[in-house]
Amino acid sequence: MEPVINVPLYESERIDDLLTHEMKIIQSHEVFCFSMDAVLLARFASAPKRGRILDFCTGNGAIPLIMSTRTPEATFEGIEIQERLYGMASRNVALNRLEGRITMHHGDVKEAVERFGHAKFDVITCNPPYMPATGGEKNISEHFAIARHEIMLSLEDVIRVGSQLLKNGGKLAMVHRSTRLIEIISLMRQYGIEPKRMRLVYPRRDAEPNMVLIEGMRGGKPELRIAPPLIVYENGEEYCEELQEIYFGRRDSLA
Repeated sequence: MEPVINVPLYESERIDDLLTHEMKIIQSHEVFCFSMDAVLLARFASAPKRGRILDFCTGNGAIPLIMSTRTPEATFEGIEIQERLYGMASRNVALNRLEGRITMHHGDVKEAVERFGHAKFDVITCNPPYMPATGGEKNISEHFAIARHEIMLSLEDVIRVGSQLLKNGGKLAMVHRSTRLIEIISLMRQYGIEPKRMRLVYPRRDAEPNMVLIEGMRGGKPELRIAPPLIVYENGEEYCEELQEIYFGRRDSLA
């Protein structure tokens, strides 16, 4: 990969190492930093050799950036409603010289069908807001409130619009709170997406799961395969061997 280029940085922004393929990413603790959730989804979602992949709620673009290292010819797009984050994502594409493979769009996921048309994508990924708009205490920052609470986009919106944008046989992959698993499966089936692959994520071996990785197929037949659990921390605060391999480039998939 060619070296990254210089791009403008704004107040509170910094450039971090994305820990894969010498890629870099612009982040800001005041606005947005990608989390482990995004890394896990980017490594779990199907990555076809060719095709068109769209990331809902793309934030600073971490998921398309990471996924671009897994598939040589697929093209990626991201859609982000917050202008500041869209700008950050666009600069991250330029920073890593990926303009030929990744395109960012400023807009509302709920209006994506009007923008792109029906049945245009092979894979859709989403790390959505986890908390209902009526639940939990809102963060002081508007950026974090929108990212964490279903203020601008609900779980049903994600699945309904995803179903409309996917080709028949296309896949919707999400990371979400495990406590909402039944709701996710019910909505997928309601909108014609059959759950096909799932993996529960546990912070520690003796804890309950706190995340679920799930992928469904548009028009698929019923058959859900459940992968072995992913235990994040082993031996205190040390990442498990699988995650260490992901973060240090010895493995590119959690599938």
